[in-house]
Amino acid sequence: MKHKIKLPDGTAHLIEITSAYFKTWHVWNVKFADGKVAMLFKLGSEWMQRNEDFLDEHVLNAVGKRIDAILIRRKMAF
Repeated sequence: MKHKIKLPDGTAHLIEITSAYFKTWHVWNVKFADGKVAMLFKLGSEWMQRNEDFLDEHVLNAVGKRIDAILIRRKMAF
């Protein structure tokens, strides 16, 4: 599903977020418009990414907040 996020620097980006499982971890694959891909997972209340991924802390937190909002909306729908 495609989503628009606003980063702390004020720029807006279109990203595609898909949910998946990697081994026993629930992960979210995030694809940016420029073709870059990152795999995110949540550890407690903190969003993390794979070592190979490129997101700085501000972008990681912005994407994580967007995923949290999606999950809250889904829970409220049921």
